[in-house]
This record gives sequence, structure tokens and C-alpha cells, in this order.
Amino acid sequence: MSVDVLQEKIRKTKNPTMVELLLPLSSLPPRFPADAKGCGSFCRELLAGLKGTVPAARFSFAAFALLGGEGMEELAQTLSAAKAMGYYALLDAPELLSPTAAQLAADRFFGEGGGYPCDGLVISGYLGSDIVKPFLPYCKDGKKDLFVVARTGNKSAPELQDLLTGSRLVHTVAVDLTNRFSGEAVGKFGYSRVGAVAAATAAESLRSLRSKYPAVFFLLDGFDSPSANAKNCSFAFDKYGRGAVVCAGESITCAWKQGQSDGSDFVDCAVKAAERMKKNLTRYVTVL
Repeated sequence: MSVDVLQEKIRKTKNPTMVELLLPLSSLPPRFPADAKGCGSFCRELLAGLKGTVPAARFSFAAFALLGGEGMEELAQTLSAAKAMGYYALLDAPELLSPTAAQLAADRFFGEGGGYPCDGLVISGYLGSDIVKPFLPYCKDGKKDLFVVARTGNKSAPELQDLLTGSRLVHTVAVDLTNRFSGEAVGKFGYSRVGAVAAATAAESLRSLRSKYPAVFFLLDGFDSPSANAKNCSFAFDKYGRGAVVCAGESITCAWKQGQSDGSDFVDCAVKAAERMKKNLTRYVTVL
């Protein structure tokens, strides 16, 4: 039921957005120390301010892990806080380079007592199906979601992900892989708990993917990019405003810098940025 929970939270807030809490320590407001504890404190204060406006939050395991042992403690604490505040919590898994690593990650993140409470994980599917399969039992039982990277929103993504292989683009092949498993984990709104990451920057790709894969839920990556916009993102949604969520990072988390603030009002700046994003998206997406 997890992807259904995300849909319910989107419907309740009338806001199909997700905030990505990933930023350099140098981008923290001045009152926060540039360390693991400062990062964790910033994230939790920001989440408290965005509560009720943004329904979902995304975290990077690697970003916290690179801060050392304290970083891992802060990640666990911040995920727990996000869940307690009512957010849908998504975690970018560490890089998985073997089926064994995938099985360890599935058991650690999705199993009982894993220590990192999240509703779903983002993984790369470019190693093939044996990286995806260890997570599927947890998706089939209705408790967890998996988002498999297909098309990302970074500038150089087309160098690989938009290459033609046979009659398909590479990223379409990646969604085909995801779709192969999606039918076994469909929720009440008609979308699978095995979803895909698609690019907020690639309008024609989104239009094609939505048409071809009606049961795949899309996490739209890269809304912070200058080439992304709300109209393009709308192609990933169905007529009821379901089937996708749009992820933004520094345009919200660092909104205080864009407004040339001293950082003391970083929460207010973030809330205003999130509300602008919601307003832009809901010009094209009606959430019913």
C-alpha cells in the first residue's frame, strides 16, 4: 500500500511534489555548523516548516554516509523525524554493484529493524534484473516501493540514456525492465509499487513513457534544472493528477540564498519556494 500512501498524501495536500534534502555543507545557513549534526538539524527544521505543504521527502544514503558515523546517526534520526511528521520518506540507496549487495540492501532497508525507516528506495537498474529482484518481495507485500533509475535530469544524461538501441532509447529499455515487474505490485489507484525515475527535463520522453506504461509510477528527477518546467512535468500524470511526483532540491532547500537572505529566514524562504512550485504545477496538473 505504500505508493497508495504517497498518492493519498499528494491528494491531501493537493501538491504532487517531493523535496530532496541533498546539498553541500557549504550551502547550510550560517547558524548551522558545517558537519553531520548541522546537516541533520537543518533537515529536521526544514521538514518541520514544510509540513502540510510538501507531502514527501527524499534523502541520499551516500551523502550522509560520507559524513561518517555521525552522518549515519543523523540520517536515521532525520528519517524517523520525517515519518513522525507524516512525510512519505524516500531514500536513495547506496550504489549496488552486485546481486549480493542488492540482497543485503533489501534486507537492511526494507526488512524489520533496519534502522533507516523509509517508504521506498531509489536504485539503478542498469546492472539488470538481478539487482531489482531482491527488493520485489517487499513491494509485492504492499509495504515498500522501489524506484528504478531510467532517465535522470542532469545535463549529460542524454550521452548514455538517450542513445538508440535497436528501435528503443536506452532509458526506454530501463523502463521496460521496470514494467516487467510492475504488474505484481499494483496498488488501489492502478499504479505499481515498482516505479521508475524519469526526467523532469525531457517532455517528449515523459509523454511517451506515460502513454506506453500506464501502471508505472514516475519519480520526476531534475526539476531544479533550467530546462525543466511544470508543463513538461504534467505529461507524466494521468487525468486525475496521479501517477507521478516531482522532485526538487536546492530551489527549495537553498531558496534563502537565491533571495540573498542571511539565512535566518531559511524556512520561510523554503516554504514560499515550495508554494510557488505547487502553484506552477497545479496550473497544469489537477489533483483529484
